[in-house]
This record gives sequence, structure tokens and C-alpha cells, in this order.
Amino acid sequence: MMKRRTLLAYATLAATLGMAAAAPAQAAEPFKVGFVYVGPVGDAGWTYAHEQGRLALEKELGDKVKTTYVENVPEGADAERVIRKLAADGNKLIFTTSFGFMNPTEKVAKAFPNVVFEHATGFKTGKNMGTYETKTYEGAYLLGVVAGKMTKSNVLGMVASFPIPEVIRNINAFTLGAQSVNPAVKTKVIWVSSWYDPAKERQAAETMIAQGADVLTQNTDSPATLQVAQEKGIYAFGWDSDMVKFAPKAHLTAVVNNWGGYYIDTAKAVMAGTWKPTDIHGGIKEGMIKMSPLNAAVKPDAAKAFEEKKALIASGKFTPFQGPIKDQSGAIKVAAGAVMPFKDLMSMNFYVQGVEGSIPK
Repeated sequence: MMKRRTLLAYATLAATLGMAAAAPAQAAEPFKVGFVYVGPVGDAGWTYAHEQGRLALEKELGDKVKTTYVENVPEGADAERVIRKLAADGNKLIFTTSFGFMNPTEKVAKAFPNVVFEHATGFKTGKNMGTYETKTYEGAYLLGVVAGKMTKSNVLGMVASFPIPEVIRNINAFTLGAQSVNPAVKTKVIWVSSWYDPAKERQAAETMIAQGADVLTQNTDSPATLQVAQEKGIYAFGWDSDMVKFAPKAHLTAVVNNWGGYYIDTAKAVMAGTWKPTDIHGGIKEGMIKMSPLNAAVKPDAAKAFEEKKALIASGKFTPFQGPIKDQSGAIKVAAGAVMPFKDLMSMNFYVQGVEGSIPK
């Protein structure tokens, strides 16, 4: 009897093991990636461009990843709450995509050492926190080249968001680009203290047009500036994405942030265990900045100058901030033949000659 029970036990165990071996292996859980957006995904600008990057990541890695995003997150205490929840929910890679998210990201990163955090446009890094940014100033310079050739009044306008180095760089680069083909130009700036506020952007655009500006650009996220330009019969540029559909007659070209490649490469590195914290700055050469097609209204000499400068920037033979560069007072900031040091570029706090007004404190 004992022997029979033993044989039955062995037979049952063997059958159980056989069934286990025959069962299909359980699929691995997808790698979870979170995104924090300062604006709505439909803003047509900054957040829209990041959303296109997220979608490119999903397309490339398929069911290997599961992505989540939270939009319209204010830059402050709410940001920390959102970032912390994404980490607590199991996201192993989190992209926080606005300058004002830097300190909240750093704080949460210290609390979740096994999660990788990537912050856009900031300067703080850590063991599990890297930063990344596009060289939008390269694109802004090229917009200026076109604007300098297209203006009739020699007055350009910039709708600006916040007086941080990133935005000041873009204002200066735009002006330097315009001056490279038309030394007589001046740039007016109106600060709207918001990344995305179509009403304020519209009002700023209207004000500068009333002051004589006939080519506008922006460092804000909605197409309102372009729409005003088209209504008034002047020209403007898209920012962060191709905005031509909103104002096809006014839209001369756009600076397009191309985040998809970076998001894909970063996710693959984290998944493979090869990620290390870095401070990435990618521009036209790296494919992180692209320029949308030129409007047929762009004059041939403007198109020629634009393409020549774009090729020089892509080759690494030219940078928008090489001397001579003077500030508003006429003081030399970059000597002839020299290139502005990277640390000065990243902390820029002055206007170049040709920009009117003062930087808000």
C-alpha cells in the first residue's frame, strides 16, 4: 500500500511538472515610461512636439513599452506631486519637459534612486537624473536670416515667454541672424509671462505690429502670433513644430523640435542597463532641430542665405554666437574670431545690440 502511494505520488508529480513545462512562458511586463507636460498636447508647439516624440517611442518599441503622460502640469508643487505619482506607479523612466520642473524632478529623483529621470532644458544632474535640450537658437538664427531679408520696415517682433537664458539666447540669435543679412534691423520684445496663453500672445503680436513690426517670431507655444500675422498681412514663423496649417500665407518656416530619436535611444539605454546621466544639447547637426519647408513667398536671395547658413551650422563650421558680438551698450561680449564659451551661452543674461528694451528682473 505504501509502495503504491509512493508510485502514485511520483506519477502525479511528474504529470504536474510536465504540465508546467508545457505551459507558455508568461510575457514580460512592458517597460513603463512617464512624461510630464507643461501645456496641452494640442498646443501645436512645445508640448505637441514632445507628444510626437512619445508617439515615436511607442511606434518604435511597440509592446515592449507602456507610456503615460500628464498634460497641463503647473511648474511648482503640483509638478512634484505628478512626478512622484508616476514614479510610485512603476514608471522606470520619467521625462519632465519644462524648465520649471527642474527642482521638483531633482527632489523626486533622490527619493526614487531606481528610477531614471530626464529633465528638459535644465542644468541639474544626479546619479539617476540627466538633462537634455535642443539648440533652438540655431533655428532662431536661421529664422532671423529670413526675417532680415523679408522685412520692409526693418522692425522685427518677438513674443517671449519667460526671461530665462534659453529664451534670451533665442531672441539674440534671431537678431544676430537678421543682422547678418540686414544690419539695419531692430527687434522688439514683449514678454507674456507664460508658455501658453493664446490671448496674451495675440495681444503682444498686435501691439508689435502697431509699433511697426512686419515680421514676427515667438518663444511661446500657440499659433496665435502666426494667426495675427496672417490677419494683418505680414509674415511670421512657427515655433517648436510646423505650424503652417494655422496660417499658410504668413508662415515662412518653423523651428521644429525633433524629440523622437532621443526618447527612443534613452529608453533603449535604460532598458539595456547602459544609461548614464548626461547633459545633452542637440541641434541641426544631430537631427534634434529641423527646419520646416520654406514658404514660396520667401525671396530667392533669402532662401539662398538660409540654406547656406543652415549647411554651415550642420557642418559644425558656424555657430550663431561667434564674434564679434556686442551687447546693447556696445561692449564687446565675444571678440572677432572667437566663439562664446558654453557656460556663458547657457547663462546668457544680456541683449545683443539691435534688441530694444530691457530684460525683466
